[in-house]
Amino acid sequence: QVQVQESGGGSVQPGGSLSLSCAVSGRTFTPWRMGWFRQAPGKAREYVASITWIGGSTYYADWVKGRFIISKDSAKDMLYLRMNNPKLEDTAVYYCGIRPTLEVNEFKFWGQGTQVTVSA
Repeated sequence: QVQVQESGGGSVQPGGSLSLSCAVSGRTFTPWRMGWFRQAPGKAREYVASITWIGGSTYYADWVKGRFIISKDSAKDMLYLRMNNPKLEDTAVYYCGIRPTLEVNEFKFWGQGTQVTVSA
């Protein structure tokens, strides 16, 4: 059974930095991609960034504009998100998800999320 656990959330000031982690366990397949999504109160979950598990190609939502960096440690089955220069509107619950295959554009195996609060 695949399990995903996010951590590293907390409070951060605008212009600061914060690093999120995602630990994956129990998988029996090599995922196509892993990614970060977020959900702010009253809003739908939205895509933040993703990375291919083989090769490490990275993809970002346009609004990230170079502020966040996604990375992985394949040997440890870990995914990371470095949030630089966060803004108030980055406040949300951040989730880690797995996209198992190239053929199906769907992320699944979500964790419980980690709360990020950006405040002055």
